[in-house]
Amino acid sequence: MEKLIALHRNHTGSIISFETSDGRIISYLKAIQEAECGLLEGVQTMEDPNGKPSLFSVLNPSFDDLPQIY
Repeated sequence: MEKLIALHRNHTGSIISFETSDGRIISYLKAIQEAECGLLEGVQTMEDPNGKPSLFSVLNPSFDDLPQIY
């Protein structure tokens, strides 16, 4: 099972993509879809206060422990 190992944030600090342990670069939305299907280890999805699905790390909800891709 793949893990998220790095991320890319836009100019406002929002996460826009991740690198997986298999070397794939996937969008934030694709990561949500894969987490919902049980394809990513160590993450879960939850609805944010606006009702949109959001991705959370089981260990660190803000993903601050992941290095930047670029």
